[in-house]
Amino acid sequence: MGELGGKVVAVSVSARKGEKKTPVPSVTLVEEHGARNDAHAGPGHRQVSLLSSESIGKMRAKGLSVGPGDFAENITVEGFDLLEARVGDRIRVGEAVLEISQIGKECHSRCAIYFQAGDCVMPREGVFARVIRGGKVAPGDAVLKEEP
Repeated sequence: MGELGGKVVAVSVSARKGEKKTPVPSVTLVEEHGARNDAHAGPGHRQVSLLSSESIGKMRAKGLSVGPGDFAENITVEGFDLLEARVGDRIRVGEAVLEISQIGKECHSRCAIYFQAGDCVMPREGVFARVIRGGKVAPGDAVLKEEP
């Protein structure tokens, strides 16, 4: 990850698991819980999910009309290489500090996006994190790697 960080392009929540998330003006991340009012929040290591707008662009290139939240990610970032992140890395996102807890995920059932495109980026390029320090996160906020 270069010296320069990235920025938040969208923050999204959903009332139920298994559905797309809806972009909102801001989210409050709660320490060791996740995004307030989000179905995926709770204890454990996958409190918050992140995906880069560059990853979403790969799916757009396959002809899909997709955008922030469509992959059920809470935080969509731009200009910050999530693919270079490692478990244990800490990143500052807006007022919050996150610790990367998982890279990618196993999708047990194929989502609608997979059926439309024959592929989905979230299992390979989605990143999950624990909330180490809570705070507000909104589009335009900086995304920076915290040095250990």
